[in-house]
Parts: sequence; structure tokens; C-alpha cells
Amino acid sequence: MEISTKIINAETSLGIELGSTRIKAVLTDNLGKVLATGCYEWENQLIDGVWTYSLDEVHKGLHSCYKDLAKNVKDKCGVTLSKIGTIGISAMMHGYLVFDKNNKLLTPFRTWRNTMTKQAVDILSKLFRFNIPQRWSIAHLYQSILNKEEHVKDIAYMTTLSGYVHWLLTGEKVLGINDASGMFPIDKDSNFHKDMMKQFDNLIEKENYSWKLSEILPKVLKAGCCAGTLTEKGAVLLDETGVLQPGIPLCPPEGDAGTGMVATNSIAKKTGNVSAGTSIFAMIVMEKELKGLYPEIDMVTTPDGSPVAMVHCNNCTSDLNSWVNLFDEVFNAFEINIDKGKLYTTLYKKALDGDKSCTGLMAYNYLSGEHITGVSEGRPLFVRTPDTKMTLANFMRTHIYATLGSLRIGLDILTENENVKIDKIMGHGGFFKTPEVGQKILAAALNTDVSVMETAGEGGAWGISLLASFMKWKDEKETLPEFLNNKIFVEENAVTVSPDKEDVTGFNEFMKEYKSCLAIEKCAIENLK
Repeated sequence: MEISTKIINAETSLGIELGSTRIKAVLTDNLGKVLATGCYEWENQLIDGVWTYSLDEVHKGLHSCYKDLAKNVKDKCGVTLSKIGTIGISAMMHGYLVFDKNNKLLTPFRTWRNTMTKQAVDILSKLFRFNIPQRWSIAHLYQSILNKEEHVKDIAYMTTLSGYVHWLLTGEKVLGINDASGMFPIDKDSNFHKDMMKQFDNLIEKENYSWKLSEILPKVLKAGCCAGTLTEKGAVLLDETGVLQPGIPLCPPEGDAGTGMVATNSIAKKTGNVSAGTSIFAMIVMEKELKGLYPEIDMVTTPDGSPVAMVHCNNCTSDLNSWVNLFDEVFNAFEINIDKGKLYTTLYKKALDGDKSCTGLMAYNYLSGEHITGVSEGRPLFVRTPDTKMTLANFMRTHIYATLGSLRIGLDILTENENVKIDKIMGHGGFFKTPEVGQKILAAALNTDVSVMETAGEGGAWGISLLASFMKWKDEKETLPEFLNNKIFVEENAVTVSPDKEDVTGFNEFMKEYKSCLAIEKCAIENLK
């Protein structure tokens, strides 16, 4: 009855996140308690060498996900979902979505997964004296200019996936500061860096485009701001039945990195989180700016504007998932039906029985290129020496180790070159679904405690619902960290795993081989077309 009353009275927040493999909706009360969820499975496509999703699929996924959520609310609470207190949209950061003055998409959506902008990032990073990663929107824009692509002259608006969906729902061309910081550098005024925008305009002046960079970028907003309200058209996009009422306020749309930080309460300085799923990235909230410039480290922000060092790797569990699917296919060939969740759990746990260093076995999980290791394309590999102990435990441990290899290289720069101190790491994402395994191996890889909260399984959709709640229900002058600590994570239920010395030694030995064997991966790219 209490839950039903909150839903009827719109004392609720709806968070929707468009992730790499699914679109998820989470309905919470005003203090973050999950009331219902909805989901829609999808997958990116590699078309003409470009990783992309169609916008038709975005639209279909939104209303299918919301339909699933509304059904679950009806089944669980006996209530028809017609009013919501507030809404937030999150999605995969970065990428390239550009539209003309008639709101027509000018070129297929280029996601964060594409590594086709090296020429652009070399020029821009040198020009700005600021690391511009290949997946950032500005890198894709400038590479399109360098490639003399015809569509560039017609650009009227450039945004990210979360910004696009928010625009559909509200008509507002805005973006949360975390997601914005993955489009173009942010200055101390919490806006796109004005001097760098001038430098970019000067750089492309000879092209004689009708637009300036500042004219095609979204407005930057920090957490707590109101970013518009749900229009009638937006309400129908979510709810095709027409039951959902317009006028609902929305918080600034954010990137999955920012919502992951919120979902793990990793907003304060010297805290960090690792999100591990299709991709893997670590977000470390900094006490001060970095002294050096590193192509492996991205400087972004928290949703409330604090500087963050981000180590982003394009590849994590996708190749590992393919191996699990292969084992599932073997069982099916013998007409043995194994629950997929149990299969994952069993195989992951088996990895803990493997050799600590996986000597003689090596894997690279690169479905796409990996900038941290200088790999331009994806060639998933598993290789071993003839005398290797080829056991299931060693096989699984090698592949789980491989999911963390690139991340470790990036984080070593922060801890060794910049002497960055990290008090705690919070983990979230599919990698941590099997209890203990992901935590234990990540703790060994980073040689630090790793905690996972019970609520972290809801991921970024829950994180953006919390940002929506913060916008609507924060106290006057209450900061985002205060809101999270005082209202959401008062009773933080987290399981912490400390690094095992033998595991740490074993992973360090694995990393030596991982670095030296990268030549095999690069050879595969050259020879396996």
C-alpha cells in the first residue's frame, strides 16, 4: 500500500539508461528505493566499419523498455503508471550524433567504440595541450573535417546519445556536465572551454563553415538543475498508450560514467569506481589536476563538476561472454539444459582454482581497437604454449585477467607517475554479478580493497534516478555528496574484498606477459583480415 501510494502521488523518480547491450528503466521512490524495473535488449552493429545503433532502434527501445516497466508496476502494485515525480536520462558517453537545421541525422551514429580518429586527436591534443581521446565527439567532428565529409557543412547540432533522447522528450538541447566533458574539455567555469573553442574555430576557419563550435554544442548543466519538462510528444514516445502525463521535470541528461559514480557513491575526492561490462573504465575523483599529459588518461568531471581522471578501455566482457555462450552451445548439443546464470557463476568461480599467474596462457579480449595498448582494430585471441596446463580453471582465469589488462596499464600511470592516492574502489556492472570472483581478481589487479554494494546491480539507470531525485527533493544548499550520504547511502550495504598477496603477485606476472605478447595481437590485425 505504501509503495502504491507513492506511485499514485508521483513521489517517484524514473531513471532510463541506454547501455551497450540493454536499455534499462528503474522506478524509485524519492529516497532511491527501487520499486520496479523494465528492460529492452539491444546490440550495436558494425556497418561499413562503423560501430553504430539506428535511431529507430533507440525509439523502439525506449517505449519497449517503458512498457515493460509499466507492466511490472501494474503487476506488482496494481497501479497504472500515469504520473512520475521526475525523470532522468543516461546513456553511453561520447560518440558522434549530428543533425541539420531540420533535425535530420546527417550521418549514422558513431559510438564510443569507434577508433577511427587518431589523426584528429594527435592534432587536437597538441593544439589544446589537453588529451583528446579518440571516442570524444570533438575528435569525430574534426576527423570528419579532415576526411572532407560532405555532411559537416550542414551541422546545426551535435550531441551525445543521452542528449539526443533528452531532446526528444523535452525539446531542450542541454547536457549534464559529466557527459559534456566527454564531448569537449570543460573549463573552471563548468562550461565548455572557451579558449579551446576559439582555437578550434581558428583551426577550421579556412573551411568557411556557416557555424561556430559554440553554436552547435548543447548547453552544459550541473547536477541539481532542472533541464526541462516532458512534452506531449515526449510522453507518447515513452508511453504509446497515452496514459503517461506530460509536464514531468527532467534532470540534466548524463553519461554512464557519471551515473555509475552516483550509483556507487563515488563522488567525493580520493574515491573511485570501476564499471565493468561491455567496456571497462575507472573514475578517480582528483584532489588536484594532473601534472602530465597522458593519452591513456581522460580528464572529465563528476555530475556536480569536480575533476575526474578516467581510464577508459573499449573492451571488457564481450569476448568472455562469447566463450560462455560457446560452453552453453556444447551443453545444448548434448541436450542438457543449463540455466545461463548458473553457467556464468560456475565458470567464473572455477577461475579461482586456476594458476595465480596463468603462465603460458594469454588472451586479448579486443572486439574493437584499444587505444591504451595502441591497437587499432579488434582481433580476440587466445594463445598458449604447447606444455601449458590447459584446464578449465586456467582458461577462465586467463580470460578474466584479460578483461582487466588494459585498465591496469592506465591506472599504473596515475599511481606511479602522478602518485594518486585512492582510498577505496567501488565496483559495479555485470562483471561483478558473480559474488567474490570479479572483486577478488580486481583487488589483485589494483592491489587495493574493492567494494560492491547490493544496489550497484541496478547500475546507471538507478544512478540517473538518484540525480533526478536530487534535482527535485534536495534541501536548500545541499550538495550532491551530502544528499547521497545523508539520504541515499545512510545504511550502506557493501561487501569489501581485500587483495590476496599471492593473487597480486600472480596478476603482476601475468601483466608482464600481457605487455610483451601485444605483438601477437598486432600481427593478427595485419594478417587476419
